[in-house]
Amino acid sequence: MTVQVHGIANCDTVKKARAFLAERGVAFDFNDYKKNGLRPETLDAWLAALGWEALLNRKGNTWRGLDDAARAAAADASGARQLMLAHTSVIKRPVVVWADGRTTVGFDAALWANLSDLADRAARA
Repeated sequence: MTVQVHGIANCDTVKKARAFLAERGVAFDFNDYKKNGLRPETLDAWLAALGWEALLNRKGNTWRGLDDAARAAAADASGARQLMLAHTSVIKRPVVVWADGRTTVGFDAALWANLSDLADRAARA
């Protein structure tokens, strides 16, 4: 399994993450879900792995631009899922599915150093 990186191409954190992987020679596929869309099944897998609270970005411009009713509707798993499908920009980024099947959200260089080593070993196996 190839490492799968999901996010938005012009996001600074996604740019750092992609550069980090490229510099270490980790092969990955990138999905810009703002341009390509996001399949509900893919989001459901992330929600199962990480939980809706870990995925919902309440600090970004998209969240701040939502009206109170939309924000209130995202107060539980079902409402957050609907909001994330309707406004993919409220999903924290990047979401990465590693070669070992582990899913992470956000960029953490120390954690990723270990995970990218795993990805590299898996690619050579």
